[in-house]
Formats: sequence, C-alpha cells, structure tokens
Amino acid sequence: MVVALGCSLPGSYPSREALLEAAVEALAAEGLAVTARSSWWTSAAWPDPTAPAYLNGVALVETALTADGTLAALHRIEARFGRVRAEANAPRTLDLDLIAHGRTVLEGAVVVPHPRAHERLFVTGPLAQIAPEWRHPVSRRTAVDLTTTASVGTDARPV
Repeated sequence: MVVALGCSLPGSYPSREALLEAAVEALAAEGLAVTARSSWWTSAAWPDPTAPAYLNGVALVETALTADGTLAALHRIEARFGRVRAEANAPRTLDLDLIAHGRTVLEGAVVVPHPRAHERLFVTGPLAQIAPEWRHPVSRRTAVDLTTTASVGTDARPV
C-alpha cells in the first residue's frame, strides 16, 4: 500500500517535520505498519503559491484493512492532528492520501488508485525514491517513469 503524507502548517508541533514524523508514528496505532518511507520533499503551495509551502513524503504500508477501512483510518489520524476540511487546497496541518492499495481499483465512494497522484511530483518523486519499480495499478507505469510526466508540484525536491 502507498500512503502520501503532507502538511503546510505545523499545528501544535514545533515544525512541519515534527508533525509529519508524529503522523508516521500514528499510522501503526491504526493498524498501518510502515515498511519504508521517503525523505521529506518541499514544494510551493498549489494552486496559490503565496500560501505556506508544503512538506510531503510517501510511506509504504502493510495492513489487513480494506481500502475503505484504510481511508477511514487515515481520516481519523488527520482529525487527531487538527485537520479541518473547510475549502479545497487550503493550507492544512495534515493531509494523508491513500495512493494505492495493492492492485485494487475502485471507483465509488472510495477511489483507488488516487485519481491525481500520478500528476504530482511531490508524490511520484518520493515514491520513486523508495520504490522506483512500483507500478501504477492502472497505467502500469513505474514510479520513476511517472516522475517524468508529473505536471503539478514540479518544483518539488527533497529537503
């Protein structure tokens, strides 16, 4: 499974890095065992580059949870970290996205793989860092290949 982590606001933590490190730790409490994780990557906010910059990363996770169970667990963690879903693309304390759940493909209340992750360098770059040969469940393109065509967050780079 692939989970993307990101934030632009540190919330009650001393830094965005500290918040994301705590979020990685929180995954285990929800039955999501992290097996690998990328370094943190920074990128300008999108679509408003004047908003606080984002810090992002990717974790490979093992779980017995279904895709919808995993997404519910990610939403519980976001809520514990003060995530408020007020307006799309607004600055936030924590954003956890289910990028892929094995080779599962769902189109309904839960959509996997994530419908736009392949367009985002702040997702494909960190993923290629830890799993370069990972293949997108639909396009079958590798993580490394996806970095070459990402069109959002093209300024993303490792910290």
